[in-house]
Amino acid sequence: MAPPAILALLYAVLIATGGILLKLPIATPEPITWSDAIFTAASAVTVTGLVVIDTGSQLTLFGQGVVMVLIQLGGLGLMTFAVLVLSMLGLPVSMSQRIFLREDLNQTSVSDLLVLVRGILKAVLACELVGVALLSVVFVPQFGWAMGLWQALFHTVSAFNNAGFALFPDSLSQWVGDPIVNITVPALFILGGLGFIVVTELYAKRNWHGFSLHTKLMVVGTLALIAWSVLSFAALEWTNPRTLGGLDNLGDRLWASWFQGVTTRTAGFNTVDIGGIHDSTSMMFMSLMVIGGGSTSTAGGIKVTTFIVLLLATIAFFKRRQQLHVFGRSLGAEEVMKVLALAMVSLLTVFVAIFLITTSHDGEFLDLAFEVTSAFGTVGLSRGATGELDGFGRAVIIAVMFIGRVGPLTLGFFLATRSKPRVGYPPSKVYLG
Repeated sequence: MAPPAILALLYAVLIATGGILLKLPIATPEPITWSDAIFTAASAVTVTGLVVIDTGSQLTLFGQGVVMVLIQLGGLGLMTFAVLVLSMLGLPVSMSQRIFLREDLNQTSVSDLLVLVRGILKAVLACELVGVALLSVVFVPQFGWAMGLWQALFHTVSAFNNAGFALFPDSLSQWVGDPIVNITVPALFILGGLGFIVVTELYAKRNWHGFSLHTKLMVVGTLALIAWSVLSFAALEWTNPRTLGGLDNLGDRLWASWFQGVTTRTAGFNTVDIGGIHDSTSMMFMSLMVIGGGSTSTAGGIKVTTFIVLLLATIAFFKRRQQLHVFGRSLGAEEVMKVLALAMVSLLTVFVAIFLITTSHDGEFLDLAFEVTSAFGTVGLSRGATGELDGFGRAVIIAVMFIGRVGPLTLGFFLATRSKPRVGYPPSKVYLG
């Protein structure tokens, strides 16, 4: 089997294992169905955050711990975690394991992978320790030391891994105007969504001219998308009584605009009622969820760099350029072909899933489309349709979440496979546009 296929199989085994653990009596105060257990495990492993049960009330501390571990393993990557364990035990990492790790981290070379993994570990530990410390300031006074620290740890892991799982029915709406929550949680999922390589490079070099092209594109693209999403959400929802318009305090409105704008592409937390947003805002959210975060990150979607290259290719076509130029570097036809293939497969996945789910549900079309897009982007925002899905609908969402998490790995493998054609054909012309 090809390495990406084996990785996909490992993720499937982890989902099944998580489902079995969540079905144990110790995991829930009241028994849940196998459908609930598998869906929750799949959502955790794919760091999505769509839920069919209330994580805080329908799971015990053991069950919540299982979800948190699944989130960490799914976000960090199974092979990354395995290599970390082998390194800590002083055991050698074989070439086959390095190849799997290369696929898991979406790299093109096996050199310096162990250095990259150690850098990832340092970044994860540093970010999550700071996150727990800051969120404890909010949760400990309200819930006590034991439960407050647990709340801080769970939401830190969920935020950094862009999972969107929360232990409260209304997510983080209780803290819509709290500065610590509105700064710490977004900082965690923005760093997690940038990608491990970008975070380690930002920390190591701290010099714009020394950054790689990938890091420059990620930083510029992320800042532009954040500005667009925050301002657009504020403009569209400012007078909506079900969201921003229902907040009396100006500061709460500004904090909610910031939080909901930045969480859309990756994390899936919310401080306002997503079911109450306008249809125009839903469409804006869906476009951001399709874009997603960065490569080698805990986010889903087609990725920010893919979106930027698509824009650059469009501009280059109209300017009759043969190559793409950005930040003093050029990108060839191979990169353009890769992003076109990834974008097409992603769009087909979303469209087919929407078609399938609408065949068995006659609910609001926008709600179902929003749910599918959220699943593909592994975001976790919901307009309330997830809980109304039947068995077939849940299976479709699970499949989309799975593809959103591991699909690009498999696609990258097939794109990297080269074969020389045995037969040459004369060129021809097709009328386009």
